Amino acid sequence: MALFSSLTPVFIAIICVLIGVIMKKTNGDKEKRDTKSKHPSRPWVDEDLKDGTDHPLEEEEGDEEWQGLEENVAHVPFTGERYSETEMIRRSQTFYELLNKRRSVRFLSDEPVPREVIDNVIRTAGTSPSGAHTEPWTFVVVQNPDLKHKIREIVEEEEEINYKKRMGDRWVNDLKRLRTNWIKEYLDTAPYLILIFKQVYGRLPNGKKKTHYYNEISVSIACGILLAALQNAGLYTVTSTPLNCGPQLRVLLQRPANEKLLLLLPVGYPKKDATVPALTRKPLEDIMVVM
Repeated sequence: MALFSSLTPVFIAIICVLIGVIMKKTNGDKEKRDTKSKHPSRPWVDEDLKDGTDHPLEEEEGDEEWQGLEENVAHVPFTGERYSETEMIRRSQTFYELLNKRRSVRFLSDEPVPREVIDNVIRTAGTSPSGAHTEPWTFVVVQNPDLKHKIREIVEEEEEINYKKRMGDRWVNDLKRLRTNWIKEYLDTAPYLILIFKQVYGRLPNGKKKTHYYNEISVSIACGILLAALQNAGLYTVTSTPLNCGPQLRVLLQRPANEKLLLLLPVGYPKKDATVPALTRKPLEDIMVVM
């Protein structure tokens, strides 16, 4: 009896610990369920839109020579254009006025566009800087009507799910004022679709992987230059990043596994009755800080 009495506090302590563990696990499971119920969708999750730069390649491919890059690149003299201050101000103002006319246009005409113009604007995009000059971009130009329609079918099927399930009420409500939905007529009517793929890594002649540093940033810069080149040529587009369409479009367009869709641009002239939202841009003082 004395032994039992002496062990009683120990038993009570053990029982208390067990009860605490059970309650903690129960609360943890409840919190997980609550979290899932509060956040039923994460619209920003799209594997193709993730930057693969921070994912190291296989260890056996990590030696100094596998990149296959030249040890020394020849450097040549460079002389840039130099303008007077007056001319610099004039050119910068003129270029701003040109780009300030750029609008996202969703009502595009099927009027033909010279193919040479498309070649030139993509050449221009290809002048973009890139990490270690890896040039990790592929611009796929689609002009075949049947292929454009297949792209539209894939995009609209996924976009309907995005609007109804994935994007959430806040995002959908924010888009209502712009009068957008999952119907993408411009994917049929635009004379060209340009799909920009980022190459998350390259391939050497021996089949080993080649690192593409800052591939997401590099390709994004190239996309910005492409938009400016299109505006300069008098062509219009709307930037489209259809969520969760990348894998299907990659297969449809027979692109390799190292390429992931970053942007889809329908390109052409606006329809005669095209409209755009009456939006304004932030003034300079709201977007620039001078230190």
